[in-house]
Amino acid sequence: MHKVASLGTPRRVLALLFPRLPVERLRHPGPLAIWAAQGSRRIVLSLSPEAEAAGLEPGQALADAQAILPDIILVPEDPAADVALLDRLALWALRFTPLVGVVGANGLLLDITGVEHLFGGEAALREAVLDRLARMGLSAVAAVAGHAGTALALVRTGWNGLVPTGEEEAAVAPLPLAALNLEPTLMGVLHGLGLRDIGSVAAQPRPGLVRRFGPALARALDEALGRAARPITPIRPPPDMAAAHDFADPVVTREGIEAALDALLVDLCRALREAGRGARRMLLRAHRVDGDVQEIAIGTGLASRDPKHITRLFHEKLERLEPDCGFERIVLEAPRTDPLTGVQEGLGTTGRTERREELAQLLDRLAQRVPVWRLAPRASHWPERAMARVSAFGTVEVPDGWAPRPRPVRLLRRPPILQVMAQVPDGPPFRLRLGRIWHRVLRAEEAERIEPEWWRDTPDRLPRDYYQVELDSGARLWVCRAGPMGPDARWVLHGHLP
Repeated sequence: MHKVASLGTPRRVLALLFPRLPVERLRHPGPLAIWAAQGSRRIVLSLSPEAEAAGLEPGQALADAQAILPDIILVPEDPAADVALLDRLALWALRFTPLVGVVGANGLLLDITGVEHLFGGEAALREAVLDRLARMGLSAVAAVAGHAGTALALVRTGWNGLVPTGEEEAAVAPLPLAALNLEPTLMGVLHGLGLRDIGSVAAQPRPGLVRRFGPALARALDEALGRAARPITPIRPPPDMAAAHDFADPVVTREGIEAALDALLVDLCRALREAGRGARRMLLRAHRVDGDVQEIAIGTGLASRDPKHITRLFHEKLERLEPDCGFERIVLEAPRTDPLTGVQEGLGTTGRTERREELAQLLDRLAQRVPVWRLAPRASHWPERAMARVSAFGTVEVPDGWAPRPRPVRLLRRPPILQVMAQVPDGPPFRLRLGRIWHRVLRAEEAERIEPEWWRDTPDRLPRDYYQVELDSGARLWVCRAGPMGPDARWVLHGHLP
């Protein structure tokens, strides 16, 4: 089970930077360059190690790169693919901590406070992250510090390692200004003033810096020095509760996955019971050996901690998982929980709780296959506005006097036009054509006049007269006449009566 760090625990953050993310995404052997157009120029954005060994540098003109290394492979940038890969890496990093955020186009922040002991300490955790990334073909710079801004400043300059809590300023002060990720023009001005590292800028009087360069520089300095917190925007809110299991031998069979799910459910439901809570949603995250992450989720209408019921819901979706080379870690999360306490039976309530739970479980199983909802009355006498979809578990109250006459179980979304014969212009039909067949009307009730709702309809909206009719075929219909009485009246079929 994940444990939440106490308020007194010093915060620790692991920053990851992927300097060759666009190139390594392509997994192409040999010299490779990613280029982009900047105005009328084409420049090199990212290079493979082979291209850098040949003397090429990021920011170089594309023509110069081709002249130095004619056989280099050139690929235009694809920012959307890079963002998608970084998002997948952030999802993968949830195996180490429940709080992971994306920074820029090639960085991640992992809040490892209180979880480092699960991996043998901060140094072992950092090495485990880098080792797994290397196995995925990705190179990264990793630094651990007490503040997110400090860790980011370190990795931007290629610094790897750990900074003890309280030594952030000493670690960051010698770094070049590139660690602050400032605008190029601002860095040029600071360099022109002889300020080339963070310590020299931080030593300047703060009011003068803010007055001349604005508050953004002061904020970047404070974050890097650990004087101001840089918030981590998580890709997923940390779950209320979670359970996880790592496998020495990857799980590749459906039976193995089901066994892992059953064991995780026992642990998680026990923790929910001890906390007096139930889950409204559960998420199963499976980490594959090759770094791929797959997820399936289930939801319940009422808070639940019944392992058998939740197992049935998950088993409907387990076939979506593709183990391939096998899952090495499976996590079960309860992102949202609600209070759930026992209900005392008796005093006329015996059996009601069980029936309510049985109905809720039936609706949960149906919801895994089809949308499930119920109808609730709305304040409108216009038929198509008189109902609204609500949650199947929501409370529905029917106002007094609502729908005084029977209504069709279902209204037709596109009412077909009818041909109708009536004895008098304002009377009910005695024959009508349904499809290609004329039917005789055996019975018809008095017309029900429904006027437009003047507070929401346009002035040209016509009133309607509704008739309940029974045909010689036995069908009972709800037909409507819109517009003035007479031969030009428009008749439609609005619904079928039970």
